[in-house]
Amino acid sequence: MSDPAFQRMSVEEYLRTEPDSPVKREYVNGFVYVVDNGDNLRGHAGSSKAHARIIFRIMQRVEPAAEDISCRAFSSEIRLKIEGRNSYYYPDVMVACGPDTNDPYSETSPCLLVEVLSRGTAHTDRHAKYEAYTALPTLQTYLIVAQDERRVYAYQRQGESWELAEYVGQGEIELPCLKVSLSLNEIYAGVLEG
Repeated sequence: MSDPAFQRMSVEEYLRTEPDSPVKREYVNGFVYVVDNGDNLRGHAGSSKAHARIIFRIMQRVEPAAEDISCRAFSSEIRLKIEGRNSYYYPDVMVACGPDTNDPYSETSPCLLVEVLSRGTAHTDRHAKYEAYTALPTLQTYLIVAQDERRVYAYQRQGESWELAEYVGQGEIELPCLKVSLSLNEIYAGVLEG
């Protein structure tokens, strides 16, 4: 356990120690991983300005829409608890509808999840998180957003399967659970102009 980026731990210990941890950690089936902020500063606070601004721009669009339909929007400070997988993640943006949980730190029923890509998280966001997130019955949309180019991978639930649409440069992404769309211009305003 000398490597702080990878530790075996019980879920009870993770939940007990996470609020006081000096670094943000995700829990996946018995292992704790320090969240990489994308600047190869594993375990340190903060992220790139582009990463932070993209999250802010997405939140500017989804938070009012969520509030209008009695849903809840969160940026990366609230955990996603994936029941049945013994896992906790910190998505960059999460919208949850339905009854609120009694847990002040976690949500369990998102309809929208967003991850902003970085060098340190791209593989996990595209593979392990895709698998975990798309298994959630409430999830309707999973967006993977590039921060170094105007590109978004939008996974949309179509019945029992998932359909991928790639948006490059311009485009409008439908967010069915919020009954709004999100444009690449909105996502990248002040970061990467089109």
